[in-house]
Amino acid sequence: MEENDAFISYADREELPKHLKELLTQYEARMGFMPNALKLYMHRPEILSCLIQLNNTVMRDTSSQLDDGLKRRIAAICSSLNKSKYCIAHNTNTLMGAKASGGEGWNYSEEDVRTLLSPDYEPENAVERAALAYAKAATMDPSNVPNTILADLSETMTPPQIVELACVVGFWGMYNSVHEALSIPIEKPVRDRTAFLEVEG
Repeated sequence: MEENDAFISYADREELPKHLKELLTQYEARMGFMPNALKLYMHRPEILSCLIQLNNTVMRDTSSQLDDGLKRRIAAICSSLNKSKYCIAHNTNTLMGAKASGGEGWNYSEEDVRTLLSPDYEPENAVERAALAYAKAATMDPSNVPNTILADLSETMTPPQIVELACVVGFWGMYNSVHEALSIPIEKPVRDRTAFLEVEG
């Protein structure tokens, strides 16, 4: 078995419907490579199509009520709390990407990422502070988010923003779970990013 092989075979991209091939081409262009997760999702084209649409809608749709950078930071934090090596590698790599790369990127340094993922990190911005407190609480125990955190949210964000925030947290909870349960190999371009999990140790 090659280092980049999953424990089940990857699906044949050429057998997919044309519209899915086009979606994957767009995804590959944004990422710079084809994620191994999508190579597995290709076994179920209907699910692949839904997940790509859900990912796009939650994380980068033009209708978004929350800043894309904030959502990416939340994605990294949730993935770190959920101990998802695969997703933390991808999310931190995206944060560290160059803004002018043609894809997503926020020019984060390694130090910036480690600061973000530190349990002591608390942003100065009130909206982001409330959002991250909620994201952490909802990730660790979604049925017991403290009322004080919910109150802070309602004072700093609109209802559409709060719903979107909850969906970002839930989306990454699902992705983290599926990707780790499938034991998906981390692609070479992002493999060293798993070191950031040590921050939460």
